[in-house]
Amino acid sequence: MHLLRTCLTRCVYNEAYARLNGSAYYYDLFKDKQQDATRPLKIATIFSYAANEESPDANGLIPEESPDIPTAAKIDPSRRDTLDRYIADYNALFGTQYSTHDTQSFYSYYQDIAKRVRAGQVDILLVVNMFLTGFDSPRLNTLYVDKNLNFHGLVQAFSRTNRILNDKKSHGNIICFRNLKQATDDAIALFSNKDAKETVLLDPYEDYVTKFNAASSDLLTLAPTVNSVDDLPDEPAQLAFITKFRELLRLKNILSTFADFKDADLTLAPQTFEDYKSKYLDFHDRVKQRKDKDTVSILEDVDFELSLIHRDEINVAYILGLLVALKTLKPEEATQRQREILDLLAGEVNLRSKRELITAFIENNLPKLKPGENVTSAFEVYWGEHQQAAFSTLCEEEQLHPAELEKLLSTYAFANRLPREQEIVSALTFKPKILERKGIIQRIKEKIHAFIETFIEGMGGI
Repeated sequence: MHLLRTCLTRCVYNEAYARLNGSAYYYDLFKDKQQDATRPLKIATIFSYAANEESPDANGLIPEESPDIPTAAKIDPSRRDTLDRYIADYNALFGTQYSTHDTQSFYSYYQDIAKRVRAGQVDILLVVNMFLTGFDSPRLNTLYVDKNLNFHGLVQAFSRTNRILNDKKSHGNIICFRNLKQATDDAIALFSNKDAKETVLLDPYEDYVTKFNAASSDLLTLAPTVNSVDDLPDEPAQLAFITKFRELLRLKNILSTFADFKDADLTLAPQTFEDYKSKYLDFHDRVKQRKDKDTVSILEDVDFELSLIHRDEINVAYILGLLVALKTLKPEEATQRQREILDLLAGEVNLRSKRELITAFIENNLPKLKPGENVTSAFEVYWGEHQQAAFSTLCEEEQLHPAELEKLLSTYAFANRLPREQEIVSALTFKPKILERKGIIQRIKEKIHAFIETFIEGMGGI
């Protein structure tokens, strides 16, 4: 189970010139190890059931096997029976009805796997010479290789993991069971240049630990304590803090992708890092909410790179789960946990717009709930009332048709885009003057974005 627990899931495994017994061994091993798992990983596999005639003397190029089985192809009955057994598991997992009984059904199975891998519904995909070309899924990030690859075949296989998903996944992980260092260096030099490996490959884990600890020392020299950040004398000092902490964020994100990563290796304690992060976000909020546009601030053009901080799993639903758990704790434990929740609200970028409302619920509404009263239901009522009040206020202040504003919000939820200028104009109950139009549109767009950040994004299904 060590492999299952430490590797980042969403991976592709390409077995060395995989014979049937090798493919079956790994699939059955994963299945056996998860017999008693509470939340087993979703494992899928696909390979051709045509007879394997690949030579062990091949030069490292990977002949992509097609899901189309030619009519005259020689079939390996053992491979086919085993694959059907695995497809039956897949059918039970996803409620499908695929098989190898006809080529169209097998091809549909191939397509369905591709769709589910792209959607993140498959945790581990075991393949033999498939999905290595013409397939793009940004969620795939770890490739396990037990094959002597080189040149085009190596780059082709490695590239499956390097699709950028967001700033938290800017590269892929390759775990080799054979020594491919020289082959990797040669392939990079051939397809780029001899010095490209310095930028294509990450440095060893220990190097990033050293860099992080050095950057931490620089930060503590500038601001020895978290509270001292508030006493930075001027904007140049504040800019220096922002720049230094942003570098720590970048390094921490790289470190977190290593299976070897341990907080104990870093000189800055996790909670201290989170406390400094809260101050960093305070500066961002201060710049964003700055009212005096007539004076120049050197912080105005700073890129805070908030995508380095965003964590989808920390959302309102997650916080609500913590609040529900408070009711089961002893008073002193509940008080401590409540403080931790408030600290979490301050440190999560996607919760900061909601912090004031959630904090008010924790401090004012939660203590008034009767024993046995449903926390989730109470919160949903509370949140719905404030959302409706904010909606009505926005319509009243900016003279928007409620039905038209609803349409703009629905469009955002469906297409993930803010309203266009003409859409905002069409939602107004009046026709703005030409000279005032640009300012009105920009102000309304900012307010709609703020509403979305508070009441729509980061809710986690609530």
